Amino acid sequence: MTKTPMSAPADPASWSPETQLVHGGTLRSEFGETSEALFLTQGFVYTSAEQAEARFKNEDPGFQYTRFANPTVSMFEERLRLLEGAEMCRATATGMAAVTAGLLSFLSAGDHIVAARAMFGSCRYIVETLCPRFGIAMTLIDGRDLAQWEAAIKPNTKGFFFETPANPTLDLVDIAGVTAIAKKHGITTVVDNVFATPMLQRPLALGADVVVYSATKHIDGQGRCLGGAVLGSNKFLNDHLQDFFRQTGPSLSPFNAWVMLKSLETLPIRIRQQSASAAVVADRLAAAPGVNRVIYCGRDDHPQADIARKQMSGGGQMIAFEIEGGKEAAFRFQNALRLVRISNNLGDAKSLITHPATTTHFRIGPEARAELGISDGILRLSIGLENGDDIGADLDAALKAARA
Repeated sequence: MTKTPMSAPADPASWSPETQLVHGGTLRSEFGETSEALFLTQGFVYTSAEQAEARFKNEDPGFQYTRFANPTVSMFEERLRLLEGAEMCRATATGMAAVTAGLLSFLSAGDHIVAARAMFGSCRYIVETLCPRFGIAMTLIDGRDLAQWEAAIKPNTKGFFFETPANPTLDLVDIAGVTAIAKKHGITTVVDNVFATPMLQRPLALGADVVVYSATKHIDGQGRCLGGAVLGSNKFLNDHLQDFFRQTGPSLSPFNAWVMLKSLETLPIRIRQQSASAAVVADRLAAAPGVNRVIYCGRDDHPQADIARKQMSGGGQMIAFEIEGGKEAAFRFQNALRLVRISNNLGDAKSLITHPATTTHFRIGPEARAELGISDGILRLSIGLENGDDIGADLDAALKAARA
């Protein structure tokens, strides 16, 4: 079979995000396939013993073992790297694997980490429970207050970690403000950007050192595969992440990487539509009887609307709202829904709702929930791709049932 000549590719860095997410990082085999190829293989063969030695000495750039790297996974990493504007990306098996690798790869016993207390329950476990087990001290603060970041720094502080917007209350952290403090003290800042996605917020451009994602959420966007990603500088990769990644094995499967490559092609369209619907739904909820408060990053009444406007290009598709009547009313509301589905996932094409106090933040305990403002009436709503009026009508009917 003769090979088809390929024209010289354009510089992907010059493309717009939409074009990068369709074409960025594509590696074509000798068959010239249109869609990205799926390389379901554990290992790779070498033409000689000398080549195998050169690969393991990093003198030959080819692949060695899929736990280290794989052509399909590498395409996903490169496409996401281009979108984020990072020097490197390593894909992981889950979002929590990304958080764990992003933190433990550079922290050691005797170090100290400062973290915003408003975060996903599993992230809080990593900071509050796992790190101290390995001799890494931690301090939880109100991440909205810049003065608390500065005040929490100790001589052994090596890392800052926060989500923004935070799960589930959509608290915001001033990325530029916090990273400026971190750089002054030589501290590495890790930002979980899963709620905003790289379409609405770019933490690296605002000064962050490392960004982590649960690709399970908006990046896949259709409830199919688990995945995650760690992005940052080549220096962070070479000094910290590479050995941790290779030796502990949190790697993404080639099949999941292939699914997410296809998902990235539609990420801008999905986020744009979901954000537009979320803005309408948030306004509708704010005007509805029985709703105590609505928290949405695109509304002027968000407690940190000025920060949202400064660092986000849109309100996103996540809404938090509190209904009257506590847990009982919240459960009646969820059980009355016919379109929106009850699920602890988010970022899906389907609209999903969960009650954080009994699901995602159940294990942190009532005192921690109260400190974060997670009442028994709080619900977290992830807007999907359904017609916005249909979503609104379903929520209206459920609110009536909750008041019954």
